[in-house]
Amino acid sequence: MPKFADGVIKFQRDVFPANRALFESLSTGQAPEALFITCSDSRIETAMLTQCGPGELFVCRNAGNIVPPHTEHTGGVTASLEFAAAVLKVPHIVICGHSDCGAMAAAMNEESVAALPHVREWLQFTKKAVEETEKLAADKPRAEKLKILTEQNVILQYEHLKTHPAVADRLARGDVRLHGWVYDIRTGEVEAYDEAKGGFAPFADFYRPGA
Repeated sequence: MPKFADGVIKFQRDVFPANRALFESLSTGQAPEALFITCSDSRIETAMLTQCGPGELFVCRNAGNIVPPHTEHTGGVTASLEFAAAVLKVPHIVICGHSDCGAMAAAMNEESVAALPHVREWLQFTKKAVEETEKLAADKPRAEKLKILTEQNVILQYEHLKTHPAVADRLARGDVRLHGWVYDIRTGEVEAYDEAKGGFAPFADFYRPGA
């Protein structure tokens, strides 16, 4: 905690004064460019990854970057998604998975979370991705299977997004775009989900002008 406390003091002393005008403009509202849904993993730094500043991303984080399919049950992800899509009118929604994800490793081995009933229940929202991975990579080494599961989970949660009325309405109007990313912590590489082709492509290729 002393490290964090020192950080806040440094922010107040050095960072805030240099950005006073920005924070003044943000003090009365927000208009983020995207809803960014990613894992709670401490190694994922959303602002560093996207090179965004305050006010540009509306961030929702949870174990496994999961979006439960829409039901009448109210949860934190559902509420955040509804607010971002219906009130903030974000033009982009990103699901971002990552390498070496503990949630994905646990999804492949449910016994590892047998003593964690809430985690075990939460990971049921990855079940179809696990099943698809078993079809695609049953005989693959664990590391390769984990990578494939991470990708399949992003695709599954991408599809879950479409079940939420606030998102479905925006998609029908054509004024929101969905994105699926997988970030490799070791290399810094990011791959983007190409829905039309049903697979992942190098980030720069997918987002190149005219792509």
